Amino acid sequence: MQISFKYFILLFLIRTLDLSGQGAELKLVFAGDIMGHDSQIASAYDGKSYNYDTCFSLIKPILDNADIAIANLEVTLAGPPFKGYPQFSSPDELAISAKNAGFDLLINANNHSLDRRKSGLERTNQVLEDKNIIHTGTFNNEYSRIKSYPLIIEKNGIRLALLNYTYGTNGLKVQSPNIVNYIDKETIQKDLQKAKLAKPDFTIVTIHWGSEYQRIQNTEQEDLAKFILDKGANAIIGSHPHVVQPIKTYKYDNENRLVVYSLGNFISNQRKRYTDGGILFEMKLKKDAVSTRLDKYNYFPVWVHKPKKQNAGNYFVLTPSNKEKIFYDSLGMSEPDYQKMKQFNEDILGHLGEMD
Repeated sequence: MQISFKYFILLFLIRTLDLSGQGAELKLVFAGDIMGHDSQIASAYDGKSYNYDTCFSLIKPILDNADIAIANLEVTLAGPPFKGYPQFSSPDELAISAKNAGFDLLINANNHSLDRRKSGLERTNQVLEDKNIIHTGTFNNEYSRIKSYPLIIEKNGIRLALLNYTYGTNGLKVQSPNIVNYIDKETIQKDLQKAKLAKPDFTIVTIHWGSEYQRIQNTEQEDLAKFILDKGANAIIGSHPHVVQPIKTYKYDNENRLVVYSLGNFISNQRKRYTDGGILFEMKLKKDAVSTRLDKYNYFPVWVHKPKKQNAGNYFVLTPSNKEKIFYDSLGMSEPDYQKMKQFNEDILGHLGEMD
């Protein structure tokens, strides 16, 4: 997918991602948390270099089928020493493999944005820039935020505004002149007003919020969601709890506005029930002469498989969790792992229900 930038002036500068195409439909896919625990780092190393391509190979067709694919990068790319929890710094190759898998955009306002302080935030942004990976949520300075936020994306004749916020950064304070987009109603309202000046067809807020490991959203999330939707967002995509939370639609005039409270983990070494996977969330937008609307949406449960291979360490492979058993047999999945994956899929279906 070829990506180019163009800048324009309203009363300020907004960066526009031009993914030009034809038609009046747009398919987006959102993934949850891309983590980088110690065992993930070790498994990506072959003794000479790092490579995470295998992690994403089985879900690449889903991403390739999207017009725009977006994920939450919940690590810094701060350089060595590489480390997992509690203060993440992953090899640059993690982001490169995410791009190779089909991700067009990585959001990075989350509670681990400052794990390696000022230098980590700035190096993460620089690596993503150098690798031509679109990103938003943290900024090296105020000028960078003014010129590129809210992020405006154009493809298939549909113009999107994308915003990104986090509840906090694990008690670490952002150092000037860096900026992390924290959840603040006044700021969010101003940003939505600024986005509106760019005349988007659809506005999406991605947000890091909620209580970890709680499968139902809390009242704070619900109140904030109402505020954001009332101020003009058409959809909210959430992350942080590391488990999947409900998908809700809310009626506004003749429009259904959407909230995905949490996508859950995407790839991580968390292995407890409900945390060992997440969902890929797909939404299709349709534009006509009158408006752009949410036409339909769907989700794909995705489970993290850790096959053990002799002399090769532990590998992490994202796999759709709703295939026939013969598919998992072809991967060499053990019966205990198959039962865990099956439980995960049943948990997701029981929690979210069937969709077309």
